[in-house]
Amino acid sequence: MKKVSLFKYLRYKFDNLMSKGTIAPILLLMFGALTITLTIALLAYITGVIPDPQTVVVPGLDPKDSIGYWDVFRITVLRALDGGVVAEDPVSAGFLALMFAATVGGIIMVSILISIINSGVVRKMNNLRKGISFVVEHDHTVILGWSFQVFEIIKELVTANENQNKMCIAILADMDKVAMEDAIRSKVLDTKNTRVICRTGNPIDIQDLEIVNINEARSIIVLAPETGDPDSNVIKTILAITNNPNRKPLPHKFHIVAEVRDPKNVPIAEIAGKDEVQLVVFDYLISRITAQTCRQPGLSVVFTELLDFAGDEIYFQKEDTLIGKAFIEVLFAYENSVVIGIRKSDGTMMIKPPMTTKFQAGDQLIAISEDDDTVKLSHKTDYGIDGEAIRMAPKYKSPQAERTLILGWNRRAPLIINELDNYVWPGSKITVVSDDPVSETDLFDKCADLSHQTVSYWYGDTTSRSILDDLNISEYDHIIVLSQTESSTDIQSTDAKTLNTLLHLRNISDLHDHDFSIVSEMLDDRNRKLAEITHTDDFIVSVKLDSLMLSQISENRELRIVFESLFSAGGPAIYIKPAEHYVELGRPVNFYTIVESARQRNQIAVGYKLKTPESLNKKEHMLAYGVIVNPIKSNQVFFSEGDKIIVIADEEQVG
Repeated sequence: MKKVSLFKYLRYKFDNLMSKGTIAPILLLMFGALTITLTIALLAYITGVIPDPQTVVVPGLDPKDSIGYWDVFRITVLRALDGGVVAEDPVSAGFLALMFAATVGGIIMVSILISIINSGVVRKMNNLRKGISFVVEHDHTVILGWSFQVFEIIKELVTANENQNKMCIAILADMDKVAMEDAIRSKVLDTKNTRVICRTGNPIDIQDLEIVNINEARSIIVLAPETGDPDSNVIKTILAITNNPNRKPLPHKFHIVAEVRDPKNVPIAEIAGKDEVQLVVFDYLISRITAQTCRQPGLSVVFTELLDFAGDEIYFQKEDTLIGKAFIEVLFAYENSVVIGIRKSDGTMMIKPPMTTKFQAGDQLIAISEDDDTVKLSHKTDYGIDGEAIRMAPKYKSPQAERTLILGWNRRAPLIINELDNYVWPGSKITVVSDDPVSETDLFDKCADLSHQTVSYWYGDTTSRSILDDLNISEYDHIIVLSQTESSTDIQSTDAKTLNTLLHLRNISDLHDHDFSIVSEMLDDRNRKLAEITHTDDFIVSVKLDSLMLSQISENRELRIVFESLFSAGGPAIYIKPAEHYVELGRPVNFYTIVESARQRNQIAVGYKLKTPESLNKKEHMLAYGVIVNPIKSNQVFFSEGDKIIVIADEEQVG
């Protein structure tokens, strides 16, 4: 082994010491300065070059006394700290030489000190820019990962936090901190009373997770990345949170809301998170909403209203004065809220329970309202119900087979087709048009077990006018235009292709004087406004709906069960039905009358959809496509041909 020289050894130790940060060099500098000053003072004392005490200033020394070593040390320190003192020293070659050396040494030491401090400040600023400092917050919301959805989630959380003080959102993503902050400023604009803190780190790294203080977080939202294998990253992040050796001790649990893209990954994600994670299956959510909305245009607007924090949403409310009352009485007890169910004291959610269900101690109302403080009893006894305006339910008509046209392809298309199979009558048909090379194989592999529909496939570009003309579109009952995300990762170009298809469909409709029921998927909500000129019946803004769902569940984990019930086939769900099935058209009625008419059918009325929004009472808040959710029940409205009533009902109850 080669012997290491003393010089190399000392240099190695010196390099290690200097790499330890700002404090170590400062301590080393102080030690060096002290050593040099003591040495110069010792030389001056030993050589006796100190002039007469009466000719040199020594603080605290009587000129009549002799100068000792520590007096010489003080003289040397003064010259090291203030070079100007040398100018007033008596002329003595030896003394001036030593004090000049002390002055030069002092200048060098101070310069080095300034340089070290400057480097330390720059290093600290760089660390702050990197976003690796610890977040000292509690009861904050943590977002792990980065995608286009993060902007909608922040907007919703900002809205939810408006009536609270000093709220905080901490974001940890494998991106530059400054880049994240700039993007948020440009997309979100005003965060109001909510502070948004960005940190750079990998969400699957246990040490990086410590940066955002997840143990003190109120809720944690895990986003799927835009590229690679998103679900594997989500599952790894869940494992990193729940298996962190420094995690909060049980029985304290995390409130994790995670986005999973592929339904087949749900079981493993549930194993990873156990009872600490609430999963939002993006593809299931969008496919269910798309399948329901294509048959009931305007439904996505209702879903959006329930999911966002800006208008009416779903709240849980305790009301002891209702204990012992039947659900039918609870249904009419609120003027500005719509009661849709009961949360039992054991946590069971009952959406649209039997009308005779008793409200018991410990139960909570599940209500649609503008805010939690607006769920207030009206104390009305006279509801002004116009019994003569109520119409009996229409005679049951055997459903007819339907024809659905799907233009475009993405990974959710098979789920939409399978979901539609739960709603349509046997003998129905679906035609898929796509130029995606794998779409035909996926279609027949993943949709082989349909019981009510048959599927046909056309290969072609959905933006081609000749192909759309050859399809004879007027024969179809429903048209679904999908965002073709498999062929492009750019949101704007994908939405542009969708818009091109919609413009062709509008032109075909104008030329043939035929109205289509068209539902289109959009990725960016801003493009929805551009696409409204196509007169499409409804838009599914998939990214926004998923973001809204994540935000809502992060605020209240129990909402997941409510939404899953409302969005799923086979249980109580939201339907939009003709107004003439409930009340006489052209006759002024209040919403209490609508509630009673729906109640007689064992349904819950939650709003209505006007074909001509001009007839709306100015006190009501109208959403897109003339949709009004949770209207003021005492306000009167005229219903005409084409108007609809929005109800929660079981499928078999809807005629």
